[in-house]
Amino acid sequence: MPTQNTSRFAPDRTRDIVCLGRLAVDLYAQQVGARLEDVSTFAKYLGGSSANIAFGCARLGLDSSMLARVGNDHMGRFLTETLEREGCDVSHVRIDRERLTALVLLGLEDRDTFPLVFYRENCADMAVDEADFDEAYIASSKALLITGTHFSTEQVNRTSRRALEYARRNDVRTILDIDYRPVLWGLTGKADGETRFIANESVTAHLQRILPLIDLVIGTEEEFRIAGGKDRLTDALAMVRSVTSATLVVKRGPLGCSIIEGDVPASIDDAPIHGGVEVEVLNVLGAGDAFASGFLSGWLRDEPLEACARTANACGALVVSRHGCAPAMPTPAELDYFLAAAKDDPVRMRRPDRDATLARLHRVSPKRRQWDEVLGFAFDHRNQFFDLAQQTGASETRIATLKNLFVDAVAQTEKELGLEGRIGVLIDDRYGQDALNAATGRGWWVGRPVELPGSMPLVFDHGRSIGTTLVQWPREQVAKCLVQYHPDHPHDVRLEQEAQIRALYDAVQESGNELLLEVIVPKNGPPVEDDTVYRALKRLYNLGIYPEWWKLEPMSAKQWQAIDALIAERDPYCRGVVLLGLSAAVDQLRDGFRAAASSKTCKGFTVGRTIFHEPSHAWLANEIDDRELIARVRRTFETLIGAWRDARAASHVEDHRIKQEQAA
Repeated sequence: MPTQNTSRFAPDRTRDIVCLGRLAVDLYAQQVGARLEDVSTFAKYLGGSSANIAFGCARLGLDSSMLARVGNDHMGRFLTETLEREGCDVSHVRIDRERLTALVLLGLEDRDTFPLVFYRENCADMAVDEADFDEAYIASSKALLITGTHFSTEQVNRTSRRALEYARRNDVRTILDIDYRPVLWGLTGKADGETRFIANESVTAHLQRILPLIDLVIGTEEEFRIAGGKDRLTDALAMVRSVTSATLVVKRGPLGCSIIEGDVPASIDDAPIHGGVEVEVLNVLGAGDAFASGFLSGWLRDEPLEACARTANACGALVVSRHGCAPAMPTPAELDYFLAAAKDDPVRMRRPDRDATLARLHRVSPKRRQWDEVLGFAFDHRNQFFDLAQQTGASETRIATLKNLFVDAVAQTEKELGLEGRIGVLIDDRYGQDALNAATGRGWWVGRPVELPGSMPLVFDHGRSIGTTLVQWPREQVAKCLVQYHPDHPHDVRLEQEAQIRALYDAVQESGNELLLEVIVPKNGPPVEDDTVYRALKRLYNLGIYPEWWKLEPMSAKQWQAIDALIAERDPYCRGVVLLGLSAAVDQLRDGFRAAASSKTCKGFTVGRTIFHEPSHAWLANEIDDRELIARVRRTFETLIGAWRDARAASHVEDHRIKQEQAA
């Protein structure tokens, strides 16, 4: 006898969920506790209820798709790129060439006051049209989610109705997140986005014409009151039930949620309450979208409703404790840790924003661009280029032009050898700001130094306030810090070094930049043993410092095995190690490459003086022109790329031979 399909959903669907609704840019005030009038800076995030849910579902591992429009503008491209990076399908996010992308300003004034202003006059997402999708697209999904705003005008109501028609015809489950914003129904002043509830018979009647087409309804108590058109919650729920058999999920703030599948009880407290984790609130904006994402991540996997509620409540709790909505959404790794920690110590988890492990998981466990290989040219040197200018009698101002030519050389190598997604550069901002600007945005791995050259103990190049420096950087740039560090340094020296590294580590946690620590063991201090580098890294891990990248000197194969084991044990999220060159000859670097080739963590190299010293001297002395400079730089750089790849290939052949012998 065939097994009965107990799933809520039709089989063989290529998508889990299509989300139709608001897709906008959120500008969140960075000054918490200030009136919106007094805010001076804002953080830019993806926003809009449907978009937040599509993003959150993708982050939790679902195949989500966004159905909306954005303007033909920078903000629209930001939104589509943000969704795409998270794994959300954007094939049906259309470009509207007549309208701009929607924008929202949001403030966090106090625990109860969250002013927001919607800039949505004739915006792109409210122009989404029936012609933007076909029946096959809706039919490809298990479920269709629409938020309430996309029934508020004739245009979006017609479009949403068409999507619902396709869904009902193709056994696609339908979800309504009521998402009631009176301002978006024209019921308040245009700047009053904060008001969450105004009773209105017309809105109620409109929603009640939609509800018979819905399988799952999610809303706050106030939102169910507008859907039911009654002041008392249970009366409103009863009215909703009279027009739909949908599962009703009532969000109840710190209490958690109630789920009603059949008849509505006389009191909402008679419905089972699925409690959540109690946390201190920083920001309620977007918490409902996080709740919906969490609920749907279980619901779309046919999990019991209790499990769906547990995940939903945890997602909401984490987002209310963080700044922003979409970027605050948790990953599965965060949820597992948070729920286990809250069970063991609920008092400590009242402030999840203060938990270092959770903060780290939030930083490293979302989807990130992978770097399987980093083939890097380092010309972030400052003192060395100054010395070259002095030696050749060249003006110091020519160094900036020289570094721009290096960018041209790297770009030519990338194109010639087909190295897209594998190129790296290290560039400073003292002589190389123009080169940095030219390298950023190309898809390269771009590192930028923060240390004052030659400083020991470590000093930052632009002063002690490293966070003030990083706030001006593009987020894609990696903060590179060369530190001379020996685990056996005198106590006072080591503590000073570690305090500076900690300050930098804390700063990048806030700025969002990745961190590369270049650890060089000084030769003029305590003895350097085979395990010195290993112990240096272990000491920094013991201090709770987890850089995304390490940059290390060439070592023996045995030392690399120890480094691999340490990183695997202490930081499985580490992005990898790159080799430094220290002006070694090409043949010496070949030897270093061969020793590192079998390492699981070494991703490549960032070599500098070996590549640039001789041609730079000749160019600054006017002995060669720009074309010859680029040719010489490319020749050495490409030789090193070939040497690294040859070493890797030989290592893979050897690994394969050993495995065959072991199998035999």
